[in-house]
Formats: sequence, structure tokens, C-alpha cells
Amino acid sequence: MAKKPEWKESCGAAQLVDPSDGAAIRQFFETWFTPWQIFNPDGSETGLVTGYYEPLLRGSRRRGGIFQTPLYKAPDDLLTVDLSSVYPELKGMRLRGRLSGKKVVPYGARADIVETGMLNGTELVWVDNAIDAFFLQVQGSGRVQLAEAGETIRVAYADQNGFPYKSIGRYLVDRGELTMDQASAQGIKAWAAAHPGRLSELLNANPSYVFFREEKLPDPSKGPKGALGVPLTPLRSIAIDPKFVPLGAPVFLSTAAATVEPTLQRLVMAQDTGGAISNAVRADFFWGFGADAGEKAGRMKQRGTMWVLLPRPGTVAAKAPR
Repeated sequence: MAKKPEWKESCGAAQLVDPSDGAAIRQFFETWFTPWQIFNPDGSETGLVTGYYEPLLRGSRRRGGIFQTPLYKAPDDLLTVDLSSVYPELKGMRLRGRLSGKKVVPYGARADIVETGMLNGTELVWVDNAIDAFFLQVQGSGRVQLAEAGETIRVAYADQNGFPYKSIGRYLVDRGELTMDQASAQGIKAWAAAHPGRLSELLNANPSYVFFREEKLPDPSKGPKGALGVPLTPLRSIAIDPKFVPLGAPVFLSTAAATVEPTLQRLVMAQDTGGAISNAVRADFFWGFGADAGEKAGRMKQRGTMWVLLPRPGTVAAKAPR
């Protein structure tokens, strides 16, 4: 953010703030920023607030025994076309596909990738649970404890096949399998455990497929890197839709009926994005690593309001949002 003219002075001032002094931190934000309430394009002021986390899976570098579900590297034949180079109004829009002769065609959907073996040989690791592997793709990154030597690695988002994300919870609700209240991550996993013969049907309802890259884990206390390229901070980082909220901006988030505490009202940082995060008032709250974080994230689904903090007009040449 410091490279952007309108953020340069406030970012410089941030370097002088004592990070252990809560009063100084509050004074910094009140001095340098103005909160702007975010509204959806239809004029409404509330939107969906969900949660995500960094899961831990069990895996192996070799297929065998219980390790039968692959996590794939980004394939070499996956093309990404930046449309803004031809159509500037489509800045941020990318087309993914592959070459077929002289034409760019869509890449394989989830069912194609899983059922045809088109990516055989590009496995990163093998894990022991297909539904956990699916939710790892939804979270975007996670850790895998390898059976060989007890080593734990991080698998981070590398790319995606180009298909839009579709909720498997909504799929089950639309077919009368679950109610909306039951369609949490926990509810979906329970349904999958009770209907193992329909697992492929369920997972293939979401054609989107995420590819990973391996990262070392030198400091397990640090979260995975978000779309901004910096480690996420539990309880202080959110994923947003960058078409409406600038990555890196402070955001005040208020939810009216959080499932884990009466209210959740706090300053957070817009440090990540996600395929399911689409709208102005839309946030995914990062709970951190592990089973407890997963339990809270899986049950978080409520309405909320958001204010983005932008450099204060008068202190710097800030541009107010539309």
C-alpha cells in the first residue's frame, strides 16, 4: 500500500506507532483514516459473513493404503489469459483454459479432472480423505502431516481451473437433503459420511478445482499467505471481493448474530480473496489453524455490515469510494 500515492503518508506514519500501545493504535487510525460504509450495488447495507481456517490433513508423498486422494500441482498446460491487456475495462478478469489445436478451450471441470486421470503424474501429495481434500480447496491452503517422517508441510493455493465456485451446501439444500441451518461444513461432512455412494455426485456439483504448491513451514505460528502476499493473522484477516474493497485496506466488520460470541465487531485487514467471496458487503473471516478454528469457521454464517477505512481527505490526496 505504501507504493500508492494516496497511502504513502499514512503507511509512513504507521511505522512510528508502538504496536503494543492500544491507545496509540486507535489514535493512528482516527487521525489518518475516514470510515466509509460499504453498500451493495442494489443499495442494501448487509451481506454474508462466513469463516475460513487453515486445516490439517494426513498425507503421503506416495499413493498407498489409506492415501488415495491426490492434491495436484498446477498443470503445465493450464493457460491464464489477462483480458485487461486487450479490454482495459476488464481489469482483474482472467480467462483460464488450455490449447486445443489453435484454439483456447475451457480446462476440465472437477469431474473431468477426477474421473479421467488427465493429471496423472502431477500429484503433489496423497491424502486420506476426499471430503477433507475438497474443503481444503475451499479454504485455499492448509497443512499436510506426512506419514513418511512426521514432517508437516504447507500446501498453498497455486491456481484454479477457471470454473466458478458453486456451493455443495446449496446443492444439498436445493435437493431437500439438508435445511439451510444444517448446511454448515459440519452438516455437509455428516451427510457425506452417511451417503458414501453419493460423494462423487456431491463434490462434482462444484466444477471449480484448486491446484496447490508446496511450501516449507519454518514458523508454524504464522498463518498462510493470502492474496496480498503476507501471512494471514487469525481473528484479524478477512477475504473480500477486490472489485469493491481494496486489498490491504483496514475494514471495520460488524456482525449482528455471530454463532461463537454475541457480537463480533472489530477492525480487520482485507488481505485475501476467494472464489465464493463475491459482492461488496461480503467477508470471509480467518479463524486461524486447527480443529478449533475449523469448528468455529464451519458454523459461521450470518449477516454483517462493513466500513472500509481510507486515507483521510485533507491529510492526503485520498479518493472516496463510489
